[in-house]
Amino acid sequence: MKMKKGASICRVLAMPILLLIAFCLNFRIYSQECPTLISPLDGDTDVPVDNLIQWTAVDGIIGYLVSLGTTPGGGEIINRRSSGLNNFYQPEVGLPSNTVVYVTISLFLPDAPIKVCPLRIFTTETVTTAPDCTELINPLNNEKDVLVNSNLRWNYATGATDYRLSVGTSSGNYDIVDSQLTGNRLVYGFGEPLELDQEYFVLIVPLNENGEATGCIEERFTTGIPTVSCQDSDFPTITIPDQIGLCEDQGFGIIDSKDIARGYRWIFIDSDGSETILSEDSQLRYERVGQYRLELYNILNQFGGAIECPVSKNFEVVYSETPIISDVLITRQNSGLTLDIRTESSGSFEFSLDGPNSNFQDSPIFRNVEPGERTVYVRDRYGCGVVERAIEKELSPQDFPVFFTPNGDGYNDFWQYRKPEDSNEIPYEVIHIFDRYGNFLAQIDPTSTGWNGIFNGREMPASDYWFRAISFTKKEVKGHFTLKR
Repeated sequence: MKMKKGASICRVLAMPILLLIAFCLNFRIYSQECPTLISPLDGDTDVPVDNLIQWTAVDGIIGYLVSLGTTPGGGEIINRRSSGLNNFYQPEVGLPSNTVVYVTISLFLPDAPIKVCPLRIFTTETVTTAPDCTELINPLNNEKDVLVNSNLRWNYATGATDYRLSVGTSSGNYDIVDSQLTGNRLVYGFGEPLELDQEYFVLIVPLNENGEATGCIEERFTTGIPTVSCQDSDFPTITIPDQIGLCEDQGFGIIDSKDIARGYRWIFIDSDGSETILSEDSQLRYERVGQYRLELYNILNQFGGAIECPVSKNFEVVYSETPIISDVLITRQNSGLTLDIRTESSGSFEFSLDGPNSNFQDSPIFRNVEPGERTVYVRDRYGCGVVERAIEKELSPQDFPVFFTPNGDGYNDFWQYRKPEDSNEIPYEVIHIFDRYGNFLAQIDPTSTGWNGIFNGREMPASDYWFRAISFTKKEVKGHFTLKR
């Protein structure tokens, strides 16, 4: 069946009504006519470079896409730019002069692919004069309280193909941007934020192949003046110690600040007073001793600028080392033991009887310690290691000599507990001595010179004798030894 423009088919009553409506709608969309270029007209010549591009309105669409190119179907000038439902588009930076411009209008259709309409062309005029001057639109001339992260924007100067930009902090002194060509653009962004409470001077000179605009006026604006100041609650809390250790057996150390702040700066202070920033996060890796400073800061923002609320503290990195226990001096009193821990090196150590991870004290002396098997711990306070040493070892008959010779020659004349070479500790409280029949002969103090082989004023004969040693923890050790004459 032959059909004419979509509406005629709608009179076919045999089709179901819903199918008929859908068919009619789709037919109308896909048969949608393309617009006609009306400004400029298709094929026009000597078109002004700032001409508004306009076309006839099309019903039943949801938007337009515009492309302007210097080649058929190209988008070298603008590429697929949306104009919404406006049937016109104003190129922001104008059109190139003496150029054939290809126009492509595309239609956004509801529930259908984009429809690309046939090309239209026109030729722009030949610009023979330099452009006129332009003016700032952001910020405006003499504007106050400008955000420090603002971009400069200016109006298009008809016929301009480039702009020469100068920016400075005083009139005629362009110390920020000096005669920089921006290209055919109407915006300039600074690489870094501007200063707060600072007046800036701007000169924009449009230009093209015929020359530069003349008589352009310098404009100015001023960034915001901060009205906020740091309060006590705005400053971070800093808790770094006065000294930090660098372990001599390691090439570096790492310290991690647990203080909460927006920013961190770890600074090394050289002997000549010069400073070097080593890190700007919460962690520092350090490799040498000397003077350092930690700076923490929070930030308040106003007018796009940042105001720091800083605190700082100097600290020193010093060499440190793993401690070495040289001895534990033990003094026994009625109230308990007194322990005096001696170390070989003079580092910064702390001491504990309770384990390698808790309850350390600065003093190496412990008083009123209950007798028994104990272990002392010494820890380098800078984290260079922990060492330990038992101060009452396992008791054994081997703690005592197997014989002695009380003949008065000055050698081996007394029998007594034998202290180990690496400790002065005496774990025993009393020692009893018996003959081979179990008769009690002597009670000796383990801290005395010992038994000389005499009982009731007479020398005991060469023979085997027995002993019973009782420790401070009431443990008993039994054994025998030989008296030789």
